[in-house]
Amino acid sequence: MHAIQCQCGAVKAVLDSIGISNRLICYCTDCRAFAHFLGKASYVLDNRGGTEIVQVAQQHLRICQGEKFLAAVRLSEKGMIRWYATCCATPIGNTPASRKTSFIGLIHTCLDRQQMDNDFGAKVAVLNTDTALGKPKPKQRGLLGVIARFIWIVVTNRVSGRYKKSPLFNSSGLPRVTPQILEADELTRLKVPYSADSNY
Repeated sequence: MHAIQCQCGAVKAVLDSIGISNRLICYCTDCRAFAHFLGKASYVLDNRGGTEIVQVAQQHLRICQGEKFLAAVRLSEKGMIRWYATCCATPIGNTPASRKTSFIGLIHTCLDRQQMDNDFGAKVAVLNTDTALGKPKPKQRGLLGVIARFIWIVVTNRVSGRYKKSPLFNSSGLPRVTPQILEADELTRLKVPYSADSNY
């Protein structure tokens, strides 16, 4: 079991088991834009603009308190659903728009930092380094392992039907809250000042 909560403690959840997981730092511009959308860049991002994420199957997540504070945003109409707590703007995690692709990438800010090595392993993959901030760029590592474990999570849960047990989607397969979809100009505003070519 791994405890999850937002920064102010109004939203609490647990991973009642973990199973196969991926632990990684993502330097993509979308993850960075999400942190800036919430006004939490200094809280979420490392000094190269990376976000540490743990990917697990959604059915392991149990929301214990504060479901009314859950909200979601999509950076574009086809973007991932990015969940957060409205009470304190803490990012929670990222999911695909379809519950059939049944993983969630939990953001480190809602996880128990002291238990992460024990629960998810100490090895951290590093991805999308071409859009990391500053130079020299971090070295990418662990991509093949991340892909293999990701496929395992998605395929086994699709075949078994466990994807239907996600707490973030209803019985019709729709997200429990309607995500806000950002306008293109707002996404540009969130990305451009913090691109790999900027002085951020």
